[in-house]
Amino acid sequence: MDLSSYLALVAIAFMGAVSPGPSLALIIRNTVQGGKGYGVATALGHGFGVGVYALLTAVGLSLLLSSSPLLFDLIRYTGAAFLAYLGVKSLMAKPADPNAPLLLHQSKGHKGAAEGFLIAFLNPHLALFFIALFSQFVHSDTDLGQALLMMFTVGTIDALWYCLVAVLLSTGPVLAWLRLKGHWIDRISGVVLLALAIKAIL
Repeated sequence: MDLSSYLALVAIAFMGAVSPGPSLALIIRNTVQGGKGYGVATALGHGFGVGVYALLTAVGLSLLLSSSPLLFDLIRYTGAAFLAYLGVKSLMAKPADPNAPLLLHQSKGHKGAAEGFLIAFLNPHLALFFIALFSQFVHSDTDLGQALLMMFTVGTIDALWYCLVAVLLSTGPVLAWLRLKGHWIDRISGVVLLALAIKAIL
């Protein structure tokens, strides 16, 4: 892959990362609920999930997903169910004490990483996005080294973007305000996630 092609890949990866969607809603929700550590763990898990899809696209396995309606629907409905679960969980969340200290236990970090990974991996539209936009980079002679480069590039850009979002949201005054309004943010996040779940199955 030459430099111009790689820079084009970087641009596409960045545009995909900054596009708003369920991932952004989840990062905001987890950062408000658990602070910077929880948000960053979610971002890293999401970046890994995106990187996996980039690798699958590069080696051609995602073509199977696009050609198999049954497999596509299975992932799509599972993803919608996961979004709905997160949405209901947010709507049912009890108001938190905005003055309580934020403690990130290791298990909560693992939970954030798992949620970030699943929100990416249970989104078959992500595979179709990569098929549509990565076609100029994937050829019959694409080797494992190039595939891994694509995975690392796309996953890293995605993770860095959402880590930046989590860090900016968790700065003192911003996080204090978000936690003060945390009850309403939970409700808004819940509605958004449920709406995205419905959209995913239509």
